[in-house]
Amino acid sequence: MAVSDHVDLPTFLAGVRKRNPGQPEFVQAVQEVAEDVFDYIADKAVYHEYQILRRIAEPDRVVSFRVCWEDDRGNIRLQRGWRVQNNNAIGPYKGGIRFHASVTESVLKFLAFEQTFKNALTGLPMGGAKGGANFNPKGKSDHEIMRFCQSFMTELYRHVGADVDVPAGDIGVGPREIGYMFGQYKRITNSFTGVLTGKGVEYGGSPIRTEATGYGVAYFLADMFRTRGWDLDGKVAAVSGAGNVALHAAEKLTQLGARVVTLSDSTGFVHDRKGLDAEKLAWLKEHKAGKRASLAGYVAAFPDAEFCPDRRPWGVECDVAVPCATQNELGGDDARELLRNGCVAVVEGANMPCTLEAVHLFKEAGILYAPGKAANAGGVAVSGLEISQNATRRPWTPQQVEDELVKIMARIHDQCAEHGERFGTGRIDYVRGANIAGFKRVADAMLAFGVV
Repeated sequence: MAVSDHVDLPTFLAGVRKRNPGQPEFVQAVQEVAEDVFDYIADKAVYHEYQILRRIAEPDRVVSFRVCWEDDRGNIRLQRGWRVQNNNAIGPYKGGIRFHASVTESVLKFLAFEQTFKNALTGLPMGGAKGGANFNPKGKSDHEIMRFCQSFMTELYRHVGADVDVPAGDIGVGPREIGYMFGQYKRITNSFTGVLTGKGVEYGGSPIRTEATGYGVAYFLADMFRTRGWDLDGKVAAVSGAGNVALHAAEKLTQLGARVVTLSDSTGFVHDRKGLDAEKLAWLKEHKAGKRASLAGYVAAFPDAEFCPDRRPWGVECDVAVPCATQNELGGDDARELLRNGCVAVVEGANMPCTLEAVHLFKEAGILYAPGKAANAGGVAVSGLEISQNATRRPWTPQQVEDELVKIMARIHDQCAEHGERFGTGRIDYVRGANIAGFKRVADAMLAFGVV
């Protein structure tokens, strides 16, 4: 095979933008990875010859379909659904389904691209995918959500399967939605297989799946701290978001000794200087569960706290920032304020919550910074464990699953440390480490298959 011309990084990125017009989230995700991978493959001609990075940055397929459903008033409604199957070099496609008005093809392509590297880091045999629809469950009745989920799966079922593509939940898709989709898949195919993860424990789900992403974030942060000889005892943490990831990250951080002082939602953020203890977190879980109630109500229950409307928590003095809400929620100005206030670590609970400017500022400052593809991989790791339980039809105990989660997060951390250490200085660039470790596993599998 003739060796292809080695393009430089600007030329590569220009090609990505040209091939993906109007898709800024996807281009941003590719750029964030390419900045590190291009340096790594500079002297490795085989990756250039086989155009590995360009092939990873071109999804295997993007499936788009209409989803028709009927609301409670008898009106016919129409949404668009997608499944982006990015890469299955190391295993069946794996990634969540998101129901939210902000869902676009660009968002799902970025998430599927990120998922490819995240899944590779777990060490489990899972490729990368993502799916969803521009359907907003907020304000919909249970029956409307059921009808939508059934219609969505009626289109999706032909593209998924236990050995093909195993979706999970994501924003707007929890155990209720997974149950409705799994029921429809079972109905259509007349089979009971592990085609979805995040199922209820009573019909094949895994213990602590709901908690896994947030718990994993906390474990990864603790592993990072150990490289500096630190621990979490007494450290002040600012957490954004108020969903499963944020609440369970706050819960585990508190158990590990940190003092979590913030949570946020679309209406603003709560600042509780005393910290979120077990009682407060239990109240929050009940307050937010299925109701999407504003965090403003927290102050009525716990008057010592303050609610800050229409603001994000990054101006609060803290040792650790944990963005768990959504992509690009923490920008350059936020990063500068965190650094001025003495923040020593940022660990991403959401997918790409920091802008490229913020990422560059954190890396230049030399603080501990963990990208989402490494730090929030606990959720998909336990999804992988759910696949194993389904395949053997043998459920595990919660302690068995959490013990495995701790090992997987430690393994991810060690891979990032191995590939991210800068020139023997002892300083770990976790972004570089995660990108290179994930790329290497996927790329080497692709080389083994030839040009396919």
